[in-house]
Amino acid sequence: MAHINILKYGVSSPADTSPLGELKAAGYQSSDIFAVIGKSEGNGCVNDFSRTLSTHVWEPAIPDSAVTIFSGGTEGVLSPHVTFLVQEPKPTGLVAVVGRTREFEPHEIGTAEHAVEVASSVKAMLSQSGISMDQVHLVLIKCPLLTSAKVEAILAASKVPVTLDTYESMAKSRYASAVGIAVALEEIDASGLNETMRNEDCWSSKASCSSGAELEDCHILILASHTSLGSLRATSAFMEDGIDAGTLIKALDKIRNEHGHVVQVFAKAEADPRGKIRGNRHTMNTDSDIHSTRHARAAVGGLIAGLVGDTHVYVSGGAEGQGPSGGGSLCMVYRVA
Repeated sequence: MAHINILKYGVSSPADTSPLGELKAAGYQSSDIFAVIGKSEGNGCVNDFSRTLSTHVWEPAIPDSAVTIFSGGTEGVLSPHVTFLVQEPKPTGLVAVVGRTREFEPHEIGTAEHAVEVASSVKAMLSQSGISMDQVHLVLIKCPLLTSAKVEAILAASKVPVTLDTYESMAKSRYASAVGIAVALEEIDASGLNETMRNEDCWSSKASCSSGAELEDCHILILASHTSLGSLRATSAFMEDGIDAGTLIKALDKIRNEHGHVVQVFAKAEADPRGKIRGNRHTMNTDSDIHSTRHARAAVGGLIAGLVGDTHVYVSGGAEGQGPSGGGSLCMVYRVA
């Protein structure tokens, strides 16, 4: 566990590591980095190589114990950027812990075994760090997906993949990761895990999961409040749907009442699978040109950026099990004077 500060900087491309210079100017060294969380300008789908490139250039530049979590897709007004969590010697108000699961066999991705492994890892991280569940504001995970090569390998080994559709595997992996978080935080009962995986109807209010082809394990970041008050704070909630400005405004009012300003927003977004938003039909799920996750990121990203007044916000598409169906989890980090 580490007391942390949060800083963010724009990038000119997925390969841009110049924010290391800005971080140094702010008084930190690369050895202080606990996690790098980024939004890159790819399509956010299976073949989004911007995530892979960003991971490739950043991982050698940070400590081996640190994690990278890159989410592709900066549709609409969203702007590519990186967010650093850096270690501080004294309490700041927020703490974080990072870790990894073991590497998954391809046939395990998106299954109950995946969820169990995430739950076990998150529980262990909380136990070892001394963070209580009620202190947790966000559990951020980067999880693997199935590629065509992995599907072929699974079938050749006479095993069964969670799906034959590589794009669908992204959703399956996100859901399994979110269920693991929900089990670890005791938001759902682990005894009905197989049914939970089949029905895909459970969710965590603190989960934010993004899948990618650039890793075989899960990178995990837990962000929590510390018992010692500091200038850095967080508030968490969930959006009921993609136009839930009310929840955002309520969080911003809380921040303003504490004379604070927003440092970063972490939000999940998805096109409501029922095909409607507050009774009105939407076409995000039936657009043959643009995947629904891209529509959702643009819509929710625009809403959040407009209310916060900042386009360097972390909005990730595909919210399966991460907030109510059609909505998404939300965490705002802010600083008070």
